[in-house]
Amino acid sequence: MKKKKREKKLSASSMLTQYKSVCSTSSFKSQPRESHRPPQFEKPTNLSLSMESNEHYSSLLSAILFLVVTMHSGANAQGSVPALYVFGDSLVDVGNNNHLELSLLKADFPHNGIDYPGKKATGRFSNGFNFADFLAQNLGVPTAAPYLSFSPDSNNTDSYLAGVSFASGGAGIFNTTNSGRCISFDEQIDYFATVYAVLVEQLGTEKTLDHLARSIFALVIGSNELINYAKSDPANSATPEDFVGSLLSTLQGQIKRIYNIGARRFVFIGTGPVGCCPGVRERNETKECSAVGNYVSNLYNTGVSSLLNKMKISEDMSYSFFDTYNAVLQYIKQPSTYGFNEVAKACCGLGDLNAKIGCLPVSTYCANRSDHIFWDYYHPTEATSQLVTTTAFDGSAPLVYPININQLSTS
Repeated sequence: MKKKKREKKLSASSMLTQYKSVCSTSSFKSQPRESHRPPQFEKPTNLSLSMESNEHYSSLLSAILFLVVTMHSGANAQGSVPALYVFGDSLVDVGNNNHLELSLLKADFPHNGIDYPGKKATGRFSNGFNFADFLAQNLGVPTAAPYLSFSPDSNNTDSYLAGVSFASGGAGIFNTTNSGRCISFDEQIDYFATVYAVLVEQLGTEKTLDHLARSIFALVIGSNELINYAKSDPANSATPEDFVGSLLSTLQGQIKRIYNIGARRFVFIGTGPVGCCPGVRERNETKECSAVGNYVSNLYNTGVSSLLNKMKISEDMSYSFFDTYNAVLQYIKQPSTYGFNEVAKACCGLGDLNAKIGCLPVSTYCANRSDHIFWDYYHPTEATSQLVTTTAFDGSAPLVYPININQLSTS
């Protein structure tokens, strides 16, 4: 597919004027996990019948939980939001990469999905549900289906109206990020333009624009570039400020494209403390968080927040931004407050911190998934995703601003 020309890049200084200090100890308070956590598990010793029974029971409970929470939370926004459209990377991919035959960036194999209903590996980089699922639950709409799961030869109007996920594992803001192995952010927007054209053909421009204006557009992007930067040789890298400034100037043009097609209500989930991902920690001799990784992530989030605020002033748009960096940093620094025990080690993987090799069928995995912040070397557990979503949906400043997702959905 032809790539769109990028907008002219802005200077790093103009995008980051509001940035004052980073990597300081946060005093922000997220909400501790409530009682509807994924179930606890005993540590497995072998593939015994007892373990299989426990996991089957867990999977059943997870399915029931998903339905109950969906019915309960649907009252928050039922009728206010007709659909959810998702753009981003593996944190919200619900199966698009399953359809990329030449890509190795997939999660459609065990032990992924071990806590998903039916213990099914769906393509989610998680032990169960991810942020996209929990966001849909809280909005009272179905989880947006993967765009590549639709047949181009069928009439997909009803499916498109119900919401679409364009998210792809490995995707980044730059088209060069994991090129050829994922759907880049620009390509995701191209697919959205195709959806728009189909809806206009079937419904007309006025009805299509009304539908899109009332829908929620979730953006979860940027982590892959930041992780790559944290792992790169500083001698061969741009300064953090220049690198993040380049990301932001490209991102600005991409958000504007989504807006120009018809989106008006945006949810932007910021990047977490990528320097604390097991896959980044594992590279350090001390196994501590990477200061560089956390610095650029905080820098990026500050820039995105400033960018969205400027766009809101000049455009007819509203948004909710979630500061994932400081929220997850709280979980890491005060794990027991939020129901966690393990903050550094991945649940599924091999090697130091279970992060030398990712979550593969040959990898070991933990019994107590809900006690871990990280599922594999870069992705959160279902428990972490649920906690993040709960705070983003009903939380308040300074973690979520200028309004939370619940307020956005009813505005």
